[in-house]
Amino acid sequence: MSEERALAAVAASGLEHTVTRHGRVGSLEEAARARGVEPRDVVKTMVVRRGEGDYLFVLVPGDREIAWPRLRQLLGVSRLSMPDVATARQATGYERGTITPFGATTAWPVVADASLTGDPDRRISMGAGAHGVAVSVNAEAALAALAATVADVTEQVTP
Repeated sequence: MSEERALAAVAASGLEHTVTRHGRVGSLEEAARARGVEPRDVVKTMVVRRGEGDYLFVLVPGDREIAWPRLRQLLGVSRLSMPDVATARQATGYERGTITPFGATTAWPVVADASLTGDPDRRISMGAGAHGVAVSVNAEAALAALAATVADVTEQVTP
């Protein structure tokens, strides 16, 4: 099962973590409440397609969205896209809404937004391979464990 794969990968990374199980949620605010964190600390793992069979994970704080021009510039490409549901599952082994770099079937590169760094005590909550399951980890330790490239690749969501 996907949840076991994700949680085993988090444990194998040596990260101190807490698992939260809750029912399906319908919004960022619901997810944050269920996980006991601020919306900005719910981190979405987005799968981005660079080219045929070439993907990466982008870690985006809940209150932000990908700034596509910045991400393209960082990666040195003129075009990026989001794969459809079936392709994302094939590329990661996870259903959309449960995707995490931890335990993905392919260890795609990870890009993390710079806003996730700067506070050594910050904890973030990420999907853990199944709907309603999340893992909370120290943000900077998780980015180090994932060998993430940290860059300014998001912008604040406009209401």
